[in-house]
Amino acid sequence: MFELFRGQGRRSFASLDEAEILALAISSEEEDARIYLSYARALDAQAPDSAKVFRDMAEVEQAHRNMLISQFRQRFGEEIPLIRREHVRGFYQRRPDWLMTNLSLETIRAQAELMEEQAARFYREAARHVTDASTRQLLGDLALAEQGHGEIARMLGDKHAPEEVRQEEAATERRQFILTYVQPGLAGLMDGSVSTLAPIFAAAFATQDTWQTFLIGLSASVGAGISMGFTEAAHDDGKLSGRGSPLKRGLASGIMTAVGGLGHALPYLIPHFWTATIVAAIVVFIELWAIAFIQNKYMETPFLRAVFQVVFGGSLVLAAGILIGNG
Repeated sequence: MFELFRGQGRRSFASLDEAEILALAISSEEEDARIYLSYARALDAQAPDSAKVFRDMAEVEQAHRNMLISQFRQRFGEEIPLIRREHVRGFYQRRPDWLMTNLSLETIRAQAELMEEQAARFYREAARHVTDASTRQLLGDLALAEQGHGEIARMLGDKHAPEEVRQEEAATERRQFILTYVQPGLAGLMDGSVSTLAPIFAAAFATQDTWQTFLIGLSASVGAGISMGFTEAAHDDGKLSGRGSPLKRGLASGIMTAVGGLGHALPYLIPHFWTATIVAAIVVFIELWAIAFIQNKYMETPFLRAVFQVVFGGSLVLAAGILIGNG
C-alpha cells in the first residue's frame, strides 16, 4: 500500500489507494502553504497589507493540512507515505519558488486564484475515489472550502488591503517599475537614438558605402550600450535611492541604448544607398516620436514639450550629421 515510487515513471491518479490520496492531499496543502508564505515575503516591502492576506491564506492551508493528518492518523497510523504532485501523472504542477520572484501584485493574485481552483478540482476528484464515509466527507468539505477561497481571499483583502490600500500599492508598484526599468531604459533609448545619429549619417554621406556605414553604426551602438549599461549599474546600487537592482537598471539602459542606435544602423544592410538612407530616416522619425510618447506616458512630460525636446533636438543632430558628411 505504501510503495515508494521508483525511477522516473509517474503513477496514475486512479491507481492511488485511499492512504496515498490522503498523503498526496497533505503534501499538497504543505506546498501551497509554503507558496503563500513565499508570496507574503515577496510582498512585505512593496505591499505589506497584501502580504498579510497571503499569510492568512497560508494559515488556512496549514489548518487543512492538520485536518488531513488527523484523518490519516485515525485510519492508517503515524507513517505517511511521501507522495507529491510530481509523482502523479496529469496532476497540476506549481511553479518553483525561483520563478515566483519579481511577479507583479496582480499576477500573484491571479496565480493564487488558479491554485485554489486547482485544489478544489483535486478534492472533488479525490472524494469520488474513496469509500470511507468520514474521509469522503472531509475531502468534500475541503473541496467546498477551496472553492470558497476566492471569497475568503476577497474578505481578507477587504480586511488587510481595502480599495484605497490597493490603489496605493498599485501606485507604488508602478513607481518602482518606472524607476527600475522605464527611466534607465528611456535614458538609454534617447542616448542610443540621438547620439548615434550624427556619426551614422555623417559616415553614410561621406562614404556612400552602406556596408561601412552599417559597421560604424553597429560599433557605435554596441559600444554605447556597453558604456551606458555599466555606467547605470555602477553609479547607484539602489539601496538609498530606491531605484531597484543595479543589474536590472544596467541591462535596461544598455539594451535600449544599443537598440536605439541599431534602429537606424540596420537599414544600411540594404545595398542601395538612397533606399537605405530613406528607410533609416523613417526609422529615426519613428524612434523620436516613440521616445516622446514614452516620456509623456510614464514620465508625465507634457507631450508638446517632449516633442520639442526629442523630435526637434534629434532633427538638429540628424541635420548636423548630414552636413558634416557632405562637408
